[in-house]
Amino acid sequence: MAPRPDKPRIPPLAADERDEQQQELLGGVGALTGPATNIFDTLVRHPGLFRKWLPFGGKLLAGKLPARDRELLILRTAWHCRAAYEWGQHVGIATSAGVTDDEIARVPAGPPAEGWSTSDRVLLTAADELHADACITDDTWAALAERYDERQLIEVPMLVGHYHMVAFALNSLGVEREEGVPDLPREP
Repeated sequence: MAPRPDKPRIPPLAADERDEQQQELLGGVGALTGPATNIFDTLVRHPGLFRKWLPFGGKLLAGKLPARDRELLILRTAWHCRAAYEWGQHVGIATSAGVTDDEIARVPAGPPAEGWSTSDRVLLTAADELHADACITDDTWAALAERYDERQLIEVPMLVGHYHMVAFALNSLGVEREEGVPDLPREP
C-alpha cells in the first residue's frame, strides 16, 4: 500500500475559524464524537456534504445490526484500508460493544485465525469479500441469512461500503488520530 500522509493535507477547522453554519453542524455531533474530533473538524470544511453525510453515518452506527457485529465489520474494513484513524476510533467503540481485546488483536489475521466463532468468521469473510470483489458470495450470503433479517442483510454491505468511503477520505486527507487513540497494529 502507498504510504499515508504524515500530516493533514486539510487541517481540522479551528474553533475560531468556524462560521455560524459550521458551528451549528458541529454542535449536532457532540454525542457521537467521544474522543473523535479531527474527523468532524476536517469534514465540516464542506458543510453541505457534512450535513448529508452525518445522518447516514449515524444511522449505520445505530442500525439494525448488533453493535458487536457492526464493530467487527468496521475494524476489518479499517484494517483492509490501513485506516489508522478509523481503526483507533473503533477500537474503543468495539470494546464498549463487547469485542474483547483478544478479538481486536485477531481482526488483522482475519477469518482464518484461530478462535473465531462461526458467526464472527462469516462476518469477517463478508468484509473480506466486499473488499476484494465488491460482492458477498452466495455461500457467505446464505450463512449471513441464517442469522440476520432482511434489514440487517442490507446493512452489511452498506456498512462496509460506508466505512471504505470514510477510510478513503481519512487516509487521503491525512486526518490525524487524537492523542491516546490507538494506532493500527502491526501485520499479523
